[in-house]
Amino acid sequence: MEPIRVLQVFTIMNRGGAESMIMNYYRKMDKNKVQFDFLVHRKEKAAFDDEIISLGGKIFKMPPINPLNPKKYFDTLRVFFEENNRYSIIHSHLNTFSNFPLKIAKEFNIPTRIAHAHIAIDKVSFSTLFFGKENFQEGLKKLIKYQLRKRVKKNATHLFSCGKKAGEWLFGVKSEFILMNNAIDTDKFAFSLDKKNKIIRELGLENKFVIGHVGRFNYQKNHNYLIDIFENIKKLNPNALLLLIGEGGLKKTIKEKVAQLNLLESVKFLGLRSDVSELMSSFDAFVFPSFYEGLPVTLIEAQAGGVNVFASNTITNEVALTSKIQFLNIKATPKEWAKIILATQTELSNATEKVKLAGYDIVENSKRLETFYLSQYR
Repeated sequence: MEPIRVLQVFTIMNRGGAESMIMNYYRKMDKNKVQFDFLVHRKEKAAFDDEIISLGGKIFKMPPINPLNPKKYFDTLRVFFEENNRYSIIHSHLNTFSNFPLKIAKEFNIPTRIAHAHIAIDKVSFSTLFFGKENFQEGLKKLIKYQLRKRVKKNATHLFSCGKKAGEWLFGVKSEFILMNNAIDTDKFAFSLDKKNKIIRELGLENKFVIGHVGRFNYQKNHNYLIDIFENIKKLNPNALLLLIGEGGLKKTIKEKVAQLNLLESVKFLGLRSDVSELMSSFDAFVFPSFYEGLPVTLIEAQAGGVNVFASNTITNEVALTSKIQFLNIKATPKEWAKIILATQTELSNATEKVKLAGYDIVENSKRLETFYLSQYR
């Protein structure tokens, strides 16, 4: 008997939080029963593409979605479903944009249409919209997303979310939705002195106080503020060093800022990495001052390895699985963050059991999702 094929919908399968999460599930899924295919919206090759193919999945590439004029996208997607009529389950991870593929999936009578919430966006204020070019652009995007989220439920049969805050933001406070944990391979992220020493040797981190960050270079992740925090840490501890893991449109801008502050020798831009679990073993602190998030999988990973985590208070406290995480005021001065980070210097220790007990281990969660998919197959 052939496995059922579930169509997973993403923008592009690079190493983002939602993408890494679904790959965690995919790796552990019984592929004799359930197989994933991916509908993506960028033409370029992505970080996970080769692995998806090796696991037996297929990748279909669509044009980007223009929310103001989606006709071309709708027409292209109709052709896709006419040519690929095998799917009875479509699982969209596009947040507010899930409305677009699910609308056409509904038109083609696909019986199970899942909208998955991965983010909770902060409110758009007058000052946010009109203060500065970057904030104006982000404000306009948020306004569009606020309007689009009203339509998502209409075209979905099932609502999933990474956490309570993200689900209530996308679907409404009174909505019922299924919590699908951003589960990880906890054993992979367990702290290891061998892993730590390996990274220290490779990156020349001997006698350094290592600050780490994993995330795309975009407005949401608030790298400007992160660099300001690190500048203050560096003033207080000359041996401090910052590791930035990720890519994104604002990377060049952040590099320029680092250069202007004469910090280039103390900040390493590592790009996209497949060895994040090893890199985290070298962190003395994980600093994550995002403007908004859903339930960041990177913070789950860091806690599993016992890293001291410092996150903005805009992030849901659902992510607090261990005592090693602190939520700091995003409106505080960078110097205040720096002082707290340097005052909290505890040894890394294995916290995988706490993460497992909290329900974030991938083995049990993948079985749960597999069971759900099988129950929906028609």
